[in-house]
Amino acid sequence: MQALVLEQAEKITLRDIDMPLAVGPRDVKIKIHTVGICGSDVHYFKHGKIGPFAVEAPMVLGHEASGVVAEVGEDVTHLKVGDRVCMEPGVPQFDSPATMRGLYNLDPAVRFWATPPIHGCLTPYVVHPATFTFKLPDNVSFGEGAIVEPLAIGLQAAKKAAIKPGDVAVVIGAGTIGAMTALAALAGGCSRVILADLVPEKLALFVDNAAVSTVDVRQASLADTVREATDGWGADIVFEASGSMRAYDHIVDLLCPNGCLVLVGMPPDKVPFDIVAIQAKEVRIESVFRYANIFPRAIALLASGKIDVKPFISRTFGFADGVRAFEEAAQGHPRDVKIQIELAGD
Repeated sequence: MQALVLEQAEKITLRDIDMPLAVGPRDVKIKIHTVGICGSDVHYFKHGKIGPFAVEAPMVLGHEASGVVAEVGEDVTHLKVGDRVCMEPGVPQFDSPATMRGLYNLDPAVRFWATPPIHGCLTPYVVHPATFTFKLPDNVSFGEGAIVEPLAIGLQAAKKAAIKPGDVAVVIGAGTIGAMTALAALAGGCSRVILADLVPEKLALFVDNAAVSTVDVRQASLADTVREATDGWGADIVFEASGSMRAYDHIVDLLCPNGCLVLVGMPPDKVPFDIVAIQAKEVRIESVFRYANIFPRAIALLASGKIDVKPFISRTFGFADGVRAFEEAAQGHPRDVKIQIELAGD
């Protein structure tokens, strides 16, 4: 079976590879339709590792996916052949202490697609636990289904922020995760989001959203914008979604007293924190690592129309052009938010 395989840093091939396709009693076999290229996929492509996770053997890429159920295990009752689905890519040990506490995303033994040494889903068929496979409503497309995974991160961030109706939030970073976090913050009850980035093409995607104020940080001061928007009080919530180390310079100044800082992006190295500034405002700090029990909420929000992710799907490539899709994603074109690969037509 063919797959898009990361052989080593800077080398991806489309080739045959053996993949396990035996369907257990609680599994489903899925014909993959659409897969999004994530920033982590690009990072593995460019550098061959992320922190301690290093590509030491050929690995199939991809973890943001939708498809059609092709076979169901004998114990599966909530799905049937032909159902359109999306899949949560991280599978924990079901009896681990983290899973038993409802924190399965924090299980150290979680097996996550396209995180070494686990193969991803950029291949025509995968077998996946039915528990982590979710039916898509008729009005949610395969492309939208494949963006549920990054949307889930934004919703996890909004959940951790404990948003109150009417809150004002700042989101630093307007890439895929920042965009999804901004949408999730509004869906969660924020009255306004101040979205900051240094790429105007990404900020332009929010030009028609009256609840979002954009700040090109090359042209204007984010701190001044927040002060002006809040009459000097500060934002209730700041979501750091860029992963930039520079974002942490004076980040506490953006917050109101007793505000919440939510760490979403992952900096490449340690960053300094002004502890006294945090204490003086009694800032609450939350952090996000993937998500847990969020996929059904994300799908429901898409189906209701409360969240529209379609403008953020920038380009779609065919499976045969998958290598070029990764090369384009690695270029970081300003207008690209989410590039997807389509393995099968409707």
